[in-house]
Amino acid sequence: MSSTANGRNGLWRNWAGNVAARPAREVTPASVDELAAAVRRAAEDGLTVKAVGTGHSFTSIAATDGVLIRPQLLTGIRSIDRDSMTVTVEAGTPLKRLNTALAREGLSLTNMGDIMEQTVSGAVSTGTHGTGRDSASLAAQIRGLELVTADGSVLTCSARENPEVFAAARVGLGALGIVTAITFAVEPLFLLTAREEPMPLDRVLAEFDQLWAENEHFEFYWFPHTGSTNTKRNNRSAGPEQPVGRLSGWFEDEFLSNGVFQVAQWAGRAAPATIPVIARISSRALSARSYTDIPYKVFTSPRRVRFMEMEYAVPREALTETLRALRAMVERSRLRVSFPVEVRTAPADDITLSTASGRDSAYVALHMFTGTPYHAYFTAAERILTAHEGRPHWGKVHTRDAEYLAEVYPRFGEFTAVRERLDPERRFGNRYLRRVLGP
Repeated sequence: MSSTANGRNGLWRNWAGNVAARPAREVTPASVDELAAAVRRAAEDGLTVKAVGTGHSFTSIAATDGVLIRPQLLTGIRSIDRDSMTVTVEAGTPLKRLNTALAREGLSLTNMGDIMEQTVSGAVSTGTHGTGRDSASLAAQIRGLELVTADGSVLTCSARENPEVFAAARVGLGALGIVTAITFAVEPLFLLTAREEPMPLDRVLAEFDQLWAENEHFEFYWFPHTGSTNTKRNNRSAGPEQPVGRLSGWFEDEFLSNGVFQVAQWAGRAAPATIPVIARISSRALSARSYTDIPYKVFTSPRRVRFMEMEYAVPREALTETLRALRAMVERSRLRVSFPVEVRTAPADDITLSTASGRDSAYVALHMFTGTPYHAYFTAAERILTAHEGRPHWGKVHTRDAEYLAEVYPRFGEFTAVRERLDPERRFGNRYLRRVLGP
């Protein structure tokens, strides 16, 4: 285990650059035992403890002035059980590494988010999700968890073992302990056919229920200041495998979606009045295409343009009304929004603080280019999203507190009761958790 006292260069920042922290010391444990010892030592020193992965949260959920745990040595697959079709993976493993390792074994997760830079523990702890009619978030695919609790002991949980902890810890916000290993349900590697197609927003909203019902995975991006969207439908395929060509993939996914889009964002930041024109051009840049590949190559895509993000989950039946209200708000305001709005769905799950807990959900994600003012846009959007009992993504910008969250999460009290039992002294607390969970 390496342990360093914080010094001049000990400032930690998240991926977006909007959160910074200066921990008293950083620890990089090489085993669960070393991690447990670090938690016990922190308790002796009266310090809080937080684990941080790749910093892809836009909130200060991982920030600490105490002990910062870096899990990059806790990586790799521990075991594969082909009888139960599960895989147990160390918590610091990046999703991209897990996906490629599973593919080599002829296995795959059922569903995943649209990027794979995060660690598995960071992704599930904040409720990372993709889109799916029947298949839910990463956390909903968990079959077991191992975590180090506040007294330095190692606790395991599943639907049968410590079930009340399992119900909470799958989306645990880092408040219940430090996750050290996760057991995921997996299935034999399969193929997905993706169909990407521009479509007018009015048509998408009018036909949303049908598009959702007819496709295993449906999502779309609406470009503010336009009536245009890009839609994506992913469905299982018998093959044959027909991946995106190397040249066309580079042109659309790297050159257009990252390179040209980056330049457009710079132009919009320098001259905001040009953003509506840029949005109209951007909405027409990508053409329709179809391709068939293994899941992680279809679900995920490179995101190199940095941004700020707010995302809320609303009841699925409230989506069209919510989008129409957002569109009207942008049109009547002086806001200039250069990033598209991303819309996805998830079925209800049984995780206490999952954004889809107990209800079929639709996700509305708003983005603004790094370095551009975002508060006015996010504030106006948040009023609309909370009017529909929206639940904010735990790792993305929002202003909600425990009082509001207790109203929109029927099982909020279950989570705080588990927290009180496992961490009564708030060893894993920080300012963010005090706001969203209470003292």
